[in-house]
Amino acid sequence: MINCTIFSETVHIKRRHFIPLLTAAPFAGAVNLSAPDTSTRKFKIGLNAYSFNNMLINKKMTHGELLEFCAGTGFDAVDMTGYYFSTYPETPSDDELFAFKRKAHEVGVEISGTGVRNDFTVADPAALDKEIDLVKRWITVAAKLGAPVLRIFAGKIYAEGEERKTIKARINHAIKECLPVAAAHGIILGVQNHNDFLRTSAECYDLITPYKSPWLGLILDTGNFIAADPYEEIRKAIPLTVNWQVKEKLLINGRQVPMDLPRLTAIIKASDYKGNIPIETLGPEDPLIQVPLYFKQVAEHLLS
Repeated sequence: MINCTIFSETVHIKRRHFIPLLTAAPFAGAVNLSAPDTSTRKFKIGLNAYSFNNMLINKKMTHGELLEFCAGTGFDAVDMTGYYFSTYPETPSDDELFAFKRKAHEVGVEISGTGVRNDFTVADPAALDKEIDLVKRWITVAAKLGAPVLRIFAGKIYAEGEERKTIKARINHAIKECLPVAAAHGIILGVQNHNDFLRTSAECYDLITPYKSPWLGLILDTGNFIAADPYEEIRKAIPLTVNWQVKEKLLINGRQVPMDLPRLTAIIKASDYKGNIPIETLGPEDPLIQVPLYFKQVAEHLLS
C-alpha cells in the first residue's frame, strides 16, 4: 500500500527535476513499480502517447522525455500520435522524425504506430479529398518513423439504414484511395472503433473484411464498443486487430465502468493475437502517477 502523502511528495520532486531523474533513476523504479519478467511472453505492452496529451500539447514534456519515461517504466513501445509533432496536420521535417526515431532506438523503445484525426464521413467532396490527402501524407510519415501501423478513423457520423449505406460509400471511396499507398509503403491502416461510425464488432467486420487486404485492420479500442456485453464484442473483433488501445474504463449501458482486467486479459491470452498492446489512460489523474500504475496492473494480468 503506497502512502499517499509520501507518494505525492515523490511526484512533486520528480516534476522539479524531471529530466535528470529520468536519466539517473527512471520513474517506475522510484515508486517500486518494477516490470514483470518478460522472457517468455508473446505480448509487448506499449504506451499510447495520448495518455500525456495535456503535457505534450502544452510543451510540459518533450519527445525525449516521453521516450525516457517509457523506457524507465518498462514499456516496450510507444504509439506516437501525429498531432504531437510540431507541424501537424502538415508532415514534420525529416529532422524531427528522425530525431524521434533515433532517440527511441537509443532508449530501446519500439515505435508501434502513429495516427491522425481524419473523418471519412464528410459529405463535401473537396473536404473528403483533404481527409484522404491527410492520411496519404501520414502514411509516408509512418514509413519514415518505422511505425508499422497508421491509426485512422472511419468518421464521426453514425447512421443506420439507407443513410448508413451512403456514408459507408464515402468511407469506402477514401479507403480505396489510401490503401494502395499504404501497401506501397508497407504500412498497415488501422481503423479505430471510436463510438463513431463503428460501434460494434459486426460493423467493424462489415467495413474491413470485404477488402481482404493485409494492409487494413482494426485498432481495437476496448473502451468504445457499444453493446450489452462489450467484452464479447472485444473477443469477436480480435481476429481483425492490428493494434490496440487498452483503456481503464469501458461503456456498459451508457455508463463508464472500470475495466475488468482479469476478464479482458483472459480474452486476449486465449486469442491468436501476438505483438504490441498499447495502453491509454484518460481522465484527470496525473499521468506520471497513473500511467505506471496502470502499466503494472495490465502487465501483472497479461504477462502472468
